[in-house]
Amino acid sequence: MTPESVMSLGRQGMEIMLMISAPILLVTLLIGLVIGIFQAATQINDASLSFVPKLVAVIAAFIIAGPWMLTIMTDYMRRLLTDLPGLIG
Repeated sequence: MTPESVMSLGRQGMEIMLMISAPILLVTLLIGLVIGIFQAATQINDASLSFVPKLVAVIAAFIIAGPWMLTIMTDYMRRLLTDLPGLIG
């Protein structure tokens, strides 16, 4: 393996990781922002008020984006495993 191929594999892995984690992180960020604004406006400071909606939103995001995330991961792994003999030798 050349250093270029190792860097390319690392870059592709990081891109895949960012693509897969983006929907969940964005949903959590948006829900947290909305709840934070609501808590600031009403001066209600309850930990469960921010935890439960985030949990529900993350589960919904996994249900909606899960098949896409799984497809991206399996395509990357299939590509990596089929190209592995060429990368090694």
